[in-house]
Amino acid sequence: MREKHFYVYILASKRNGTLYIGVTDNLKRRVFEHKNDLIEGFTKKYQVHMLVYYEVYEYGLGAFTREKRIKKWKRKWKLELIEK
Repeated sequence: MREKHFYVYILASKRNGTLYIGVTDNLKRRVFEHKNDLIEGFTKKYQVHMLVYYEVYEYGLGAFTREKRIKKWKRKWKLELIEK
């Protein structure tokens, strides 16, 4: 039985703030890293720390495909996804 999962997640700096979309196989660890600025780059620079949405996938390919698709969406569509 498969135990490992993959996650597509969205972080925000604040309500209707800057968004970041990522993928990981350990959501708890990854959000901790973002919140504590352990990762150099976009989320640290723009203080994007609040987990606002995630989806669970059994396989990495599905998660990576979904991440790329969401990144191409209009901002309005991303916000609607989060608000659901």
